[in-house]
Amino acid sequence: MAHPEEGGQRVSHAIRTDDGVWLLDPLDAPDIDRVLRNFGAVAGVAVLSCWHSRDADVFADRYDVPVSVPDWMGRVEQRIDAPLERYSGSFPDSSIRAIPNRPFSVWDEVILFHEPSGTLVVPDSLGTIDSFLVGEERLGLQLLRRLRPPRRLNDLEPERVLVGHGAGITENGSAVLRAALRSPRRRFPRALVRNGPATLRNIIRTID
Repeated sequence: MAHPEEGGQRVSHAIRTDDGVWLLDPLDAPDIDRVLRNFGAVAGVAVLSCWHSRDADVFADRYDVPVSVPDWMGRVEQRIDAPLERYSGSFPDSSIRAIPNRPFSVWDEVILFHEPSGTLVVPDSLGTIDSFLVGEERLGLQLLRRLRPPRRLNDLEPERVLVGHGAGITENGSAVLRAALRSPRRRFPRALVRNGPATLRNIIRTID
């Protein structure tokens, strides 16, 4: 979390595979290169949401790697200054499964599942910050996603769930994921009252 003081608590992730380290939706931060050296050579940079261009081009230039983006994802190309590598279907690293997710016309998101480590990475649909949660939830759906939940995730059994906004779920990932996906539409009215204003503010900040 490069800027913990932010209301949106944007989070970046690094996954180590046999090919090297993949940087996901990265944000630059002091000493980040020293941290990454502990994990090994950088294999690539990936943008997982059309709203998460962030500092992908900075890292791509620094490590001399392209930015990997699904061939159907929009917005990113106009917002980064680095070579783009478009992929169709399979993620460039064969150990990572890419799950396309396009719930709305202005929302392009790819969810990644690294089965060897049991790690699920969900950039926007799920989060752990207050504006995603209602009641006793530890992991919640973004307000509008409660109307169109990512049902394909029900087939996965992750050990941990990492999100683009807030701290990840590092224990009992499958159980926490199931709870988040259980009857989200039923909790929508409550979420609308509690999280509607904060969600609107976050959307405005993102567009700006």
